[in-house]
Amino acid sequence: MKLVTVAEMRVIEQETDARGQTYAQMMQAAGEGVAEVVTAQYSRLAEHTVLGLVGKGNNGGDTLVALAELQRRGWQVAAYLAQPRLNDPLVARVAQGGGWVLEASDDPNLETLARAVADNAVLLDGLLGTGIHLPLRPPAAEILRVAKEVVQAQRLNVVAVDVPSGIDCDTGAAAEETIPADITVTMAAAKVGMAKLPALALVGRVIGVDIGVPDDLPAWQAVQRYWVDPQMVLSVLPERPSAAHKGTFGTAMVVAGSINMSGTALLAAEAAYRVGAGKVTLATPSPLYAALAGQLPEATWLLLPHELGVIAEDAAPVLRNALTPRVKAMLLGPGWGQENTTAAFLKRLLGAGANDRPALGFVPASEKEGNAEKPALPPLVLDADGLKLLAQMPDWPQRLPSATVLTPHPAEMALLTGLSVEEVQADRLAVAGRFARQWGCVVALTGAGTVVAAPDGRTAVVPAVTAALARAGTGGVLAGMVAGLLAQGVPPWEAAWAAGWLHGQAGVFAWESVGSAASVLASDVCRTIPAVFQAIGY
Repeated sequence: MKLVTVAEMRVIEQETDARGQTYAQMMQAAGEGVAEVVTAQYSRLAEHTVLGLVGKGNNGGDTLVALAELQRRGWQVAAYLAQPRLNDPLVARVAQGGGWVLEASDDPNLETLARAVADNAVLLDGLLGTGIHLPLRPPAAEILRVAKEVVQAQRLNVVAVDVPSGIDCDTGAAAEETIPADITVTMAAAKVGMAKLPALALVGRVIGVDIGVPDDLPAWQAVQRYWVDPQMVLSVLPERPSAAHKGTFGTAMVVAGSINMSGTALLAAEAAYRVGAGKVTLATPSPLYAALAGQLPEATWLLLPHELGVIAEDAAPVLRNALTPRVKAMLLGPGWGQENTTAAFLKRLLGAGANDRPALGFVPASEKEGNAEKPALPPLVLDADGLKLLAQMPDWPQRLPSATVLTPHPAEMALLTGLSVEEVQADRLAVAGRFARQWGCVVALTGAGTVVAAPDGRTAVVPAVTAALARAGTGGVLAGMVAGLLAQGVPPWEAAWAAGWLHGQAGVFAWESVGSAASVLASDVCRTIPAVFQAIGY
C-alpha cells in the first residue's frame, strides 16, 4: 500500500476525478469499503449495531455511505452529526432505511452521545479527516473526549474512517482527544503522518480500500513510499516448489558472536533458517563452537581465528576463502564486541586493511598466502557492533557491495551519520531516505515504525509498534531474517521490509504465546516466525 502526504492525496483525487471517477463515486467506493471491512471483522459479534461519528467533510460522507451499506446488510445503525448537514441525501438515506440520526446541536451536554456510544458494538470514527489543524476546537474536541471515555471504559470496537480523528496526517502529531482505533480503513493509500509516532500507535491495523484511482495516474506513479502490508510481503516471498532442494534457497553466512555474546549468533542463524534459507553457516570465534554446536544442529560451522574469544584480524582471509558462489548473503556484526582486532578484521574483509594472509590451520595448505584473488563479497547485512565498527572507517560507504543492507537502531544511525538521536528520530523517513541515497545501500532504520530506504528513493514503513520487541537479541533475529531472505534471492530493499514486517508480527505472536510483553525473549520471537507464515498463507 502506498504512503502519501495530504497534498499528494489531493492531487491524486483531482487527477482521478478528471479521468472520470468522480468525487461522489470515490466516496461511494470508500463507504462501501468501510462497510465491507466492518462486516468481515465484526460479523461474529452478538449484536450488529454501529454508531458513526459524522463530521461535515468527506470523511463524514464516507461514514454515512458506510452506515447505509451496513444497514442494507442487516446492521442497526445510528449517525451522530457533529454539525448539521442540511439537505444531505446521504443523511436522508440513513434515515429512510430506519437508522437513527442524532445531532450535536440537540445534545448540549453530550449525554445522548455517551449513551449512543455505549449502546453500540462498533464505533465508526468519521468525525475529522486529513486536513485538521491542532489543537482541536469545539465541538469536535468535546465529542471525541466524551466518546473516548466511553470507548475506553467499555472496551468498544473502533474503526477509523481514513484516519483516526485528531491525527495530523503529515506530521503524526495527535490530539489528546484522539480515539485509538482497532482498525483504520484508509482510502487508496495510507497517510505519511500515520507512519510516525504518536499517530502510529493510534491507528491499529491499517486496511486500504480501493476508491478507483487508476494505476497509471501520474501523481499515483510518482509516489514511491509504501506502508508494508501482508499482500506486499507475500508478493516478494519466494515460491517453494516441491522439487526444491537446499541449494534452491541459498546459503546464508552468519558471522556473529564473541565470548561475552555467544547467544546472538545462534539467534541470528536460527532466524535465517526460520525465514526459509536452505543452509546457514555460522562463522564464529572457535572457542564458542563446543558450547553452541549442539543447540542448532542444522547449522554448519566456520571456526574463526580469535583473540581472547573475539574475532581476530586474521579471520578476514579465512572468511574470504570460505566464500563460494553458493553463499548468497552474509551477515556481519551481531555480538561481535568492539575490540581493536575485530575492527581490523572488518577493515581487511572490506578491503581496507593489510594484505590478506590465510591463518594456518583454518584454510587448505595448498592456498598461496596473499596471492589468491579475493572472492567477491556476497550481498551483506551489517548490524549491531558491525555498524559501530563500520562508523570508525572514514570511507566505509565506498567499501560496501552495492547489495548491502544496514540495520541501525537510532543510536547506531546517529553514529553513522553524525546526527543526534533526536535529529534521527525527528523525521525518520527523511533521514533514512537521505542517507540511503548518499551511501548507495539499503538502510533499515529500526525501532517503532521501522523505515526501509533504497538508494533509488523508494521508502517503506513497517507498521509495527510493540513492547514485545524491546528485548536484547531481537535485533539479531531481524538481521538474520534479512540475511535469510537475501540468501533466497529476495532483492535487498524488499528483503529488509519483508523481514521487518515478519519480525514485527512475530513479536506480536510471541506476546500472545507467552501471555505478557514483559516475558517475551528473542528466542520466542524466532520460534513464532512459522506462525506468521501460516497466518498469511505462506
